[in-house]
Amino acid sequence: MTTTDLHRLTGAYALHALSDEESTAFERHLAGCEACAQETAELRATAARLGLAAAATPAPAMREQVLRRIGTVRQDSPGEPVRTLVTRSGPRTRAVSRWALAACLAAATALGGTAVWQHQQAQDAQDRARRATQATDDIAAVLTAPDARTRAAELNGGATGTVVVSRARDRAVFAVSGMAEPPSGKVYQLWFDDNGTMRSAGLMDSHRAEQTVLLQGAVDGASGMGITVEPGGGSKQPTSTPVALLSFPS
Repeated sequence: MTTTDLHRLTGAYALHALSDEESTAFERHLAGCEACAQETAELRATAARLGLAAAATPAPAMREQVLRRIGTVRQDSPGEPVRTLVTRSGPRTRAVSRWALAACLAAATALGGTAVWQHQQAQDAQDRARRATQATDDIAAVLTAPDARTRAAELNGGATGTVVVSRARDRAVFAVSGMAEPPSGKVYQLWFDDNGTMRSAGLMDSHRAEQTVLLQGAVDGASGMGITVEPGGGSKQPTSTPVALLSFPS
């Protein structure tokens, strides 16, 4: 294998596409070639970025386009003009290495994207679990607070609602049973009643008839709470007549 051959192996070496014999020869060359060492480092960094890319389904014609064009692309030697390659080991051409390089790049991108997706899915699940655990702890803290006060009321449609307030913790919890689903595309939104001025306290799960919700935000002197039917995603201010109003226990 000539020096010119070795100069052209940076990409294949960076993607582990060389045989053991070729890798050994290239590593000896790499120790004394600063240009190849730099190019190899850059190619490895690029391959790592490709591996972290989000996976996407390629266009149906992408494979044929790549295969058709790969034979027309020559890898330049670092710091040298392009030369016709002649090997001593036989008729093996650079086309083989280019095919291997293209295949490795495709595999690195696909596998890397899958790994990122799986990691993100696991991370999202952990985040949801942490939020659920935190919400449960916050609700329990209000319900078990020494100063917790409770008030229950009948709501529209036969539902029953109970609000628990802890002034010391400045938080409130609302529990409901028998809640009907809102109209399609709508949600139930909770509000703090600041003596006639409504302040958003979050959304309910519109698909659950029974649920216990920690009102978002501090009680901050609110006199009660209300529930309205709002467009999906909620509103900054109520857009409909409250379906329920509960005064907070003193």
